[in-house]
Amino acid sequence: MISTTTTDAVDLPLERWRQDVIAHVAAGYRFAGVYAAHDMETAQLHALLVGDSWVSCLRTRLAPDAEGTTSYPALTPEVPAAFWYERALHDLSGVVPLGHPRLDPLLLARQPGQPSPRPGYINHAALDRHVHSSATEPRGPVDVGGGGVFTLPLGPVRSGVYESIEFLIETPGEDIPHLNIRPHYKHRGIAKRFETLPLADGILVAERVEGVSSVAHALAFAHAAEHLTGTTPPRRARLVRVIHAELERIANHLEVVTRLCDAAGIAVPLARFGWHKESIMRLISALCGNRFGRSVVRVGGISAPPRLEPAELSTRLAAIIHRIRRDRDALMVNASFLDRLRGTGHLDASLAASHGALGPVGRGSGCGDDARKRSYDGYAELPGGDAAVVDDQGDALARLRVRWGEIDASAELIRCTCDRLAPLADSAVIVPVQVVDGFALGWAEAPQGEVLYGLEVRDGAIGRCFARTASLHNMLLFHDVFGGDIFTDFPFIEASFGLCYAGVAM
Repeated sequence: MISTTTTDAVDLPLERWRQDVIAHVAAGYRFAGVYAAHDMETAQLHALLVGDSWVSCLRTRLAPDAEGTTSYPALTPEVPAAFWYERALHDLSGVVPLGHPRLDPLLLARQPGQPSPRPGYINHAALDRHVHSSATEPRGPVDVGGGGVFTLPLGPVRSGVYESIEFLIETPGEDIPHLNIRPHYKHRGIAKRFETLPLADGILVAERVEGVSSVAHALAFAHAAEHLTGTTPPRRARLVRVIHAELERIANHLEVVTRLCDAAGIAVPLARFGWHKESIMRLISALCGNRFGRSVVRVGGISAPPRLEPAELSTRLAAIIHRIRRDRDALMVNASFLDRLRGTGHLDASLAASHGALGPVGRGSGCGDDARKRSYDGYAELPGGDAAVVDDQGDALARLRVRWGEIDASAELIRCTCDRLAPLADSAVIVPVQVVDGFALGWAEAPQGEVLYGLEVRDGAIGRCFARTASLHNMLLFHDVFGGDIFTDFPFIEASFGLCYAGVAM
């Protein structure tokens, strides 16, 4: 370990901090999260903001009052995108955002007297006291009244292999005037799992924040660590990272297609696209030995060269993409399938823009943000590496069209990357990393959208690691897309969002 370094962050007094966050959002910067890091009795608030070419963090320190309560004036009344973040902050850190309109439990349904985990405060024993019993779990909130209105709980356990989450659907029978979301059943204490780990081992946890986006999370963590330590991975490693990230994107988009086909009850496309996804997963496994691309990304590069030659990878992928396009063309003229998607789950473009909607959810409503535009790894040298696929219709069909476009774009990125890898067969894939203390940010574009990591190293080990998923950011918008839709549209809307609920609850 060498001397302390701090990057990406500006420290401010509380009043100035709040004013600056609100002013930046009003000026068009995207609000990307707020969280706390604890150190003994104080808490340091971090607000993440994203511009066209940068990500930054504004910080302020809070001390408890005479009664032991740590609080600050909530951002949510002026910055609606902070609504869920401040609920999560209250659950995990016990910090009270004064004036927040609704502090119902979101990520952790604590019982009276249970302490908050306080991420960043190194005390693993506290985590063991967060066992909650379903027998004493409070009933969900009710927001809609009137004759014939009832609450239909969907989940947390559902048929098939869908992740556990509870949707409380308030309905008179068909329409869905209000929806409450309770994701805490998936809470795994991820923020506490990072604490005290050596920097190199943090990727093991990052890969499991959202298992279906293991590569993207590993990249975001590695980018933060490399930014902090001033490390530049070898060119060969940077290019291999692109291949794994884009294969992961293709697999996730194909999963969304299969779920849409399943919701429509069309068996042949369901089987065909399930096969295509499996083909991609097997290609990933042949490339690195793991179907999810785990244990590939390392701080400073990658763990080992790919097991397939670039030419063979390119040829095998081209054959899979050819089959995908043929089946896509047949599916996209299926009138009964398209009728279920057209106009369904409409996300208003102005709402998407004001919230800063991410990934295919945002790009399906005209928001062109893509973390790859803030170039990292090999994207800077690839043609089309910063081109987002955008549709402005805002419905489930638009989100599907975005994914089709991204599958094509990913295939082309991988082809170009393979061409550049061929001459680098004997070059290095990793460089040494010298650990330093400090704070840094890292990001990557997951299939669901931008992943952001705020990493703090203390005394040579991880003190606090904030993993912000696109699923958490976009899930709040799921409340707002049921106008004019009915209960049978629910599976189409849910599938079209393509979110990972493990990444929501963490």
